[in-house]
Formats: sequence, C-alpha cells, structure tokens
Amino acid sequence: MSTAITGSQPEAADRIITSYLERTGRSAENYALACKLMPGGTSRQASFWSPYPLVIDSGSGARFQDIDGHNYLDLINNYTAMVHGHAYPAIVAATQQQIAKGTAWAAANEPHNRLAALIVDRVPSIEQIRFTNSGSEAGALAFTIARIVTGRTKLLMARYGYHGSPLEFEIGSFGNEGPITHLATYNDLADFETVLNEHGHDIAAVFLEPVMGASGIIAGDPDFLHGVRAAAHKAGALFVLDEVLTLRFSRGGCQTEIGITPDLTMLGKIIGGGFPVGAVGGSSDMLRIFDPADMKVFHTGTFNANPVTMVAGEVSLRELTLDRIERMDELCKTLQSGLTAAAKRHGLPFSTNRYGSCLNIYFSQSAPESSVLRDDELLMNNFHLACINHGLFIAHRGLIALSTVLTKEDIAEALERADMAMRDVAAETGE
Repeated sequence: MSTAITGSQPEAADRIITSYLERTGRSAENYALACKLMPGGTSRQASFWSPYPLVIDSGSGARFQDIDGHNYLDLINNYTAMVHGHAYPAIVAATQQQIAKGTAWAAANEPHNRLAALIVDRVPSIEQIRFTNSGSEAGALAFTIARIVTGRTKLLMARYGYHGSPLEFEIGSFGNEGPITHLATYNDLADFETVLNEHGHDIAAVFLEPVMGASGIIAGDPDFLHGVRAAAHKAGALFVLDEVLTLRFSRGGCQTEIGITPDLTMLGKIIGGGFPVGAVGGSSDMLRIFDPADMKVFHTGTFNANPVTMVAGEVSLRELTLDRIERMDELCKTLQSGLTAAAKRHGLPFSTNRYGSCLNIYFSQSAPESSVLRDDELLMNNFHLACINHGLFIAHRGLIALSTVLTKEDIAEALERADMAMRDVAAETGE
C-alpha cells in the first residue's frame, strides 16, 4: 500500500489498523484515486480520518454498508443531520414525488411556504425566516444582517465555538482571534461582559450555541446565556443563537427550554431532511432588510429553498415529535452508562459529555474545555478504527448523535460492539 494512504500510522504490528486496512481495500483504492482529483482526497474535512475514510455505498434506517460489503450500525448520522436515519421512507416518498415534478426553478414553490410555516409555529422567536443551503451560509447571513442593522463590523463568539466555515467563525473555532473576531470563554459571563465593555462599540453581534457541538457537547448554563444576551443588548449588539444542531433537543429548540429570545436564530441540518439546508429566522422587523419594497441587502442563491429540500424538511420536522425526542434522550442515557461501564471493565480512562440525544466521549479522566484541547488522540483514534472493525460507526472525534429509528436492541448491540472495540484498544495499550 502506498505511503499516501498509510501516512504516519503504526506498522503492521498494530492489530487495530492492520484489521482496518485488510477490511477496507476498496475504500483505500477510492482514496488513492480521490487524492489525485482533490487536495487531501476530500471536499469535507470532518468526514476524513487517517489512514483514509470509508466509502459508503448505501444506507437504510440505522445502518449503512460500505463498498467492501461491510455493514455498520450508525451512531453519528451525518453529524446529527439524519435525525430519522437513512432513506427514511416518508422522506424518500416525498422527495421522489417532488423530483418527478422538478427540482428547482427561478420562481417560488409551495413547499417553501409549508416548511417556513412549520418552523415559525415551532420556534417562538421566529416570525419570518430566510433559507440558505447550509449552516455555514446561515452564519454568514446572520452576520450580514447584524452588520446592516447595527452599522458595525465585528463579532463576538465563544472560544472554540462553531458556527460554520466562514473565516470569521472558523478562526474562533480553533481558539484564535482575528481582525473582526473577538473571543470569550464559554459559560463565563464575566469574560463576555469584559469584551463587550471594551469592544462593544464595534461588535455587531454575539454568536452563541446553547450547547457547543464541535467542542464536545458542552451545555450552556441558562444564567450565562441570559446574561450574555443582556450584555449584548446593553452594548447595542444583536444576540444570535445558533440552533443548527440543537433544534433536535426540543420541539422548539433549546431556546424554548431556556426561555430565551434571541434576535436571530440560525438553523440547519434536520430542517432539510438529509438535504443541504440552512436558515436564519427572527422578527419581521429584523428581516425587513430583505423586503424588495425597501431592500437593504441583496441575498439570493440558485438552490435556496429548492422544493426537494423543502418537502424533505417538512417531513423531518413533522415527524420529530416530543415523544421521539424524549425516547432518543433515554436511549442516549443508556448508551452513556453502558460505555462508561465498558471502559471501566477494560481499565481505560473515560469520560463523557451528554445533552439529550448527543454524546461526546473521551479517553481521559475528565472532559476538556473543548475537543480541540483533548490529549487522548491515540486512544480515541484507535477506538474509532476498532469500532469500525466491529461494525460500529461513530465520529472520529468521539461524537455520537442518535436517530429516531434506533431501538433498545440497537443500543444493546452498539454496546456489545463498543465493548469489543475497547477490548482491542486495551490490548494495544497494554503492549
């Protein structure tokens, strides 16, 4: 196998990686070709891991199959987006019907209204909404709105927070400030107040996740979130709540649980039913800048609010009921306790962060401030590959996000497979 594929991974004596290489020959071939066509062999960094990622052929329900013919129980669901699993029948039927009628045109469509109305009904702070094609685009649009409304040019976000790939957000995700990006410590109200006192005259908006996702499922204290909102308003800045991931935790998102009203709400992932989507919602006064009758900013996109995404999102939201949300939460609790017990049996250091149906695992005695700061990379990488070897799929950074189609039996199976993976990790560590 070429050096380009194996990279700096251990030699063949490492049984976990040897097993991975032996099982995934066609994925290796695909990666070698991809490296000739794309830098690093990928167009999505979050779906890459060493020595190379799996290539998935098909998925149904809670499972998918790779091109080498191996089946996997999926516990990541495309980084929380596939809340109803793969090829969910009601979404497949709705999108097939729409595709047969057409996928996009330079005019309006009725499904656009239906999904917008459904979101407005579920999220109390949203009176009107504007669709994009990703959560990253939603972040960029929210910042555009804030700049126009306030006349300011900078933003404040949590250090290691995540609001998509635009440079002004991405730099903060790695803990760095930039020309227009100020940072403060998550769950530290005094730190946010200090930055707003010093730089508030330049800050157009404060962006926060109610639960930090990419940083490792870290829940925001309600008093902290309310305090930052008040401090932002005192400084004349908007308060933007990023619910791209967290809408799955409650019928109306975390803001309904916390009882907080943001100026703008970012949405994505589950509102697209597995198709590319993003959105920004807020009051009709706030979004009036897009009204053609008195337009302050021109916002468009060839595939914004395309009817296929809209019908898929409508099904996804309608079928994400409170009962299903609570059931996913209970299954995630069971998974969390089972993984903790398995790690103890195998003598591995272990800790978790959990909120609702999402969980992040660490092979350390306590969870770090952010996954960016984790010091368990070797154990985590080994566990990730060992899970794949045993037919269990989680994110390589330890993130787990359940779907509504998972059953108690699936969770029991997941724990059996995770136990075998931990056994392999412990054996490698012991040597």
